Amino acid sequence: MSNRTNFVIEVLKVFYRPRDLRQPRLQRSELAVPASSEKFFEKAAKGPADAVFLDLEDAVVPELKDKARELAVQALNDIDWGEKIMAVRVNALDTPWAYRDIVAVAERCKRLDMILLPKCGIAADVYVVEQLLNGIEATIGRKTQIGIEVLIETAAGLANVEEIAQASERLEAMIFGIGDFTVSMRARDPFTGQSNPRYRMFGRDETGGVERSWSDPWHFALAKIATTCRAFGLRPIDGPFVDFKDAEAFRSSAERASALGYEGKWAIHPSQVELANDVFAPGPEDIVRARAIKEAMAKSGGNGAIQMDGRLVDLAHIKLADALLERQALIDARRR
Repeated sequence: MSNRTNFVIEVLKVFYRPRDLRQPRLQRSELAVPASSEKFFEKAAKGPADAVFLDLEDAVVPELKDKARELAVQALNDIDWGEKIMAVRVNALDTPWAYRDIVAVAERCKRLDMILLPKCGIAADVYVVEQLLNGIEATIGRKTQIGIEVLIETAAGLANVEEIAQASERLEAMIFGIGDFTVSMRARDPFTGQSNPRYRMFGRDETGGVERSWSDPWHFALAKIATTCRAFGLRPIDGPFVDFKDAEAFRSSAERASALGYEGKWAIHPSQVELANDVFAPGPEDIVRARAIKEAMAKSGGNGAIQMDGRLVDLAHIKLADALLERQALIDARRR
């Protein structure tokens, strides 16, 4: 190959290889708390959620937007949130409240970790928030950078998801907002996260009997967001499951997201938090096997592949083991 060809290949390797996380954080569960409901603040602070977002958007009616913003500022400043990731879901950028939401919480709340931006449809949406945060941090002399997480909850957002992912180094996570995404798609799905009886295949088996197979109508969106996040160093987080009384169905929804590579899931009720924490944590058997793989490979004398329990183990398994152990280390640090 020519020197030019080699150069191009090396450049492509840099820009197109999967990236490490821009900001590793433990975000197995993210609890939604309406900013207008003060009675929930202390309970959320003392609960087991890895992350909490105070909601100024969908959970707050228009006439209470200004009051909820002030309550969110007070809650961030006055309540001991421990080691939780603290975010505020501001109103969408095309509303009259958005810029005041961002300025108020970013200027006045040292405890703020992230701005949660809803209805993110294009990369410029992230750029707008980034520039506001740049100016605020420079003005007040803030030492720690405020991150951004975005909700992908519109057809435009999913169509532009790769450009959005590259819009800012402040961007840390993407969340699949299934409720508003359903509305955006004009889909007939009244269950928000559960199986949809309309989305099924009908056929007959070899004997002529009727067979029906169930599929997930939102698998493409979930997989697209997860793949994009892993390509560009973001945390993929699954969105809400509205039937908070159905623990089994919530667990199933969380496990589906986990199988696709998601790091956590929203909890719209405190009862969902422990379930999410459990699903998105390595099990004891996972940790035992990860350590056994690393030990066996270390003893292999530099072999790239070995047999272990009748199965092939190679360098890819080492990477998976490292990822599990790193995640467990974050969980252990959280418990201390």
